[in-house]
Amino acid sequence: MRTRTIVLIVAIALMAGFAALNMDEFTRPALLSLGFTTVQAPLGLVLLVILAAALLLFLATTLYIQSTHLIETRQTARELQAQRELADKAEASRFTELRSYLEAQAVAANQRETAHATVLTERLAQTQQAIATKIDQSGNTLAAYIGELEDRLESRDGVRRTAVRTDTPPLI
Repeated sequence: MRTRTIVLIVAIALMAGFAALNMDEFTRPALLSLGFTTVQAPLGLVLLVILAAALLLFLATTLYIQSTHLIETRQTARELQAQRELADKAEASRFTELRSYLEAQAVAANQRETAHATVLTERLAQTQQAIATKIDQSGNTLAAYIGELEDRLESRDGVRRTAVRTDTPPLI
């Protein structure tokens, strides 16, 4: 229990004890003025009833304030929970959107890689074809040069054989 509640209970118990010990004085009749008339009633008992009524009024007010506060707290907690759920759903939605965006980017990257690989393969094939053509041309040119050199050598060998010089080495 709270300290205020304990103090209130102790004060009520002391007041009840005081009233019980002095009940004879509380019930002794006295002449009381109400402003427009006078009444004979026990003053202590009247004051005790007024005190009890004030106590009940304050307890009722406290009970009303606490119950109102409790209701507001529960309503706020419900609204807070609803906002949390909404935020969680929004977060999940953002994660889903991010996942789909990343998947789309991955698909696009794969398509770009495939397109680049296709272009690279085509260029490589063209380059290989060009190199093969150049090699064939170079081979043909080399064969032609070798054939020409053979013709020259044969014609020189024929000229050398006719000139009977044995002391000079052949020129190649």
